[in-house]
Amino acid sequence: MKVQITLTIILLLLLSACATSPTGRKQLMIVSEEQAISSSKTAYVEMLKPYDEKGQLDNDPKLAARVRLITGRLIAQAVEMRPETREWEWSMKIIDDSETANAWAMAGGKMAIYTGLIEQVKPTDDELAQVLAHEISHALAKHTAEKMSVAMASQVGVVAVGVASDSSQLALAGAALAAKLAVELPNSRTAEAEADRIGIELAAKAGYDPRAAATLWEKMGSLSGGRPPQFLSTHPSPENRQQVLRDLAEEMMPYYTAKGTRPSFYY
Repeated sequence: MKVQITLTIILLLLLSACATSPTGRKQLMIVSEEQAISSSKTAYVEMLKPYDEKGQLDNDPKLAARVRLITGRLIAQAVEMRPETREWEWSMKIIDDSETANAWAMAGGKMAIYTGLIEQVKPTDDELAQVLAHEISHALAKHTAEKMSVAMASQVGVVAVGVASDSSQLALAGAALAAKLAVELPNSRTAEAEADRIGIELAAKAGYDPRAAATLWEKMGSLSGGRPPQFLSTHPSPENRQQVLRDLAEEMMPYYTAKGTRPSFYY
């Protein structure tokens, strides 16, 4: 009987849990954005701890200043799009790992980029802005909460335990794990298309050339060794993505050509 009641609760959650992304898309949200932000704070510390212990965080002052400037300008535009995100505890960490060409973002603006992406791709500021804007867009569009929700919905047994359990500590640990997995698992193509669109707009409004999105992905796809970077493994890329990016760039060019002195967000 207890299992039946729990499954009924889960069904009601699935039917009622929905939200809307910045592009107007309906999203499954068993996990609220607030819950995802709270869980991401814990997961962020856990993911960065091994690098911190080895002294592999923010070691290059010049690179840190470059990333911080670009990120600050992009966050200022993100706050314009979603004013409530001004209250987020935005954070960007640079992980000293030349073998990993990757970047990621969690709910609440918890972000990281690996030096391998800078060293291997050698992005211009415009191209680096596209990487960072794309990741910020995942946070803006609530993709962490959405992936956590999908993961929980697909694991009925795990959800049942979470709903039936009286242990808040167990629930918190499970949520932090889900937040970590949300970073490591591939995004859906729908989420990627959404982050592409939002990211190019943010970058253009921040004063970065939207045409750099297509050149960035060209560089990503042509890295030596024929092995795609980790960034692409969690960012599935359909064959026509570069053309879609070019089309989006043309659409966003008026924002770029109208740019003045763009403000930065200090975090």
